[in-house]
Amino acid sequence: MPFIELKNIQKYVLKDINLAIYDREILALVGPNGSGKTTILNIIAGLTGYRGDVFFDGKNVNKIPAHKRGVGYLLQDLALFPHLDVVSNIAYGLKIRHYPEMIIKNRVEELMGALHITRLKGNYPQQLSGGEKQRVAIARAIAPFQKVLLLDEPTSSLDAQTAKYFRIELKTLLKRLEITAIIVMHDLLGAEEIADRIAILHKGRIEQVSKPEDILFHPGSDRVSEFIGMPNIIHCDRCRVLSTGLIEVTSGDLAIVLPYEGTKISKIAISPHDIYISDTEPPGPALNRFKGVVTEVIPLRSLVRVKVNVLGRELLTELSGEMFDEMNLSVGKEVFIIIKLRRLRYAE
Repeated sequence: MPFIELKNIQKYVLKDINLAIYDREILALVGPNGSGKTTILNIIAGLTGYRGDVFFDGKNVNKIPAHKRGVGYLLQDLALFPHLDVVSNIAYGLKIRHYPEMIIKNRVEELMGALHITRLKGNYPQQLSGGEKQRVAIARAIAPFQKVLLLDEPTSSLDAQTAKYFRIELKTLLKRLEITAIIVMHDLLGAEEIADRIAILHKGRIEQVSKPEDILFHPGSDRVSEFIGMPNIIHCDRCRVLSTGLIEVTSGDLAIVLPYEGTKISKIAISPHDIYISDTEPPGPALNRFKGVVTEVIPLRSLVRVKVNVLGRELLTELSGEMFDEMNLSVGKEVFIIIKLRRLRYAE
């Protein structure tokens, strides 16, 4: 438990939100700024008024105040108490609920061990790195045996490598503790790494709720497709294992090499911004490098999307307006593209 349902929710930008979050599921809320993601967290937590109904395991919680909903909430700024050390920060919620000292001690030790922060127990927030603060804040949020955890962009202050490691670690912890989690994220790739399902929001409406691979390979609307970057979807005719960890996927006359983990590949997704385009032949190995012809130019605000015909297949690429002007690209011009090996994703 619990299974959470939002029915006909309206608040600020939100318009008739209907959403189910399953027991022990990790759901990511993803969408542009102002789409209503954080407002949904606040409504589930009971921190703001709303029209509609919220249910926990079939029970209407509209009239239950925030402190009685059993929800842990990790705010974006973490809000650790600067005058308390790690142990005291984690124990705070247990103490104000008057848990016995032995239960508090055992719970704090359990969470510090699970989050690998036992060695930091006597440190204060100002002595912690960004990733360490995140771990302490999560431990504090779930310490009072909460079975629902809300997180508002938990990795926004971390560098890319630390954020990736943290997401993997967090997912493992949430699954082990059987916690239902709703996470606001701005990065679709990060959401794919941690979430069981992803809900895409746009201007207060839910455009699609699906498994990560379905969002990528089967966007439910033009808005979803635009938000995830209009990925190129390549259907595979045949595959050939090249060596340990690499496979060549062929679609028509186009052959692309990508990392291989031993699973069946039926199609691959290539984001336009992961295709490098140049008006001169780039140096280096010929891996995933192709010659093509520009077939369409699509100006956007600060970017330009360029369609390139490569071996009879049209691929959408993306580059900055400045780079586009420097290369003076136009329809009919011959160009070279390189598909970045490490950013390719595939589906069975």
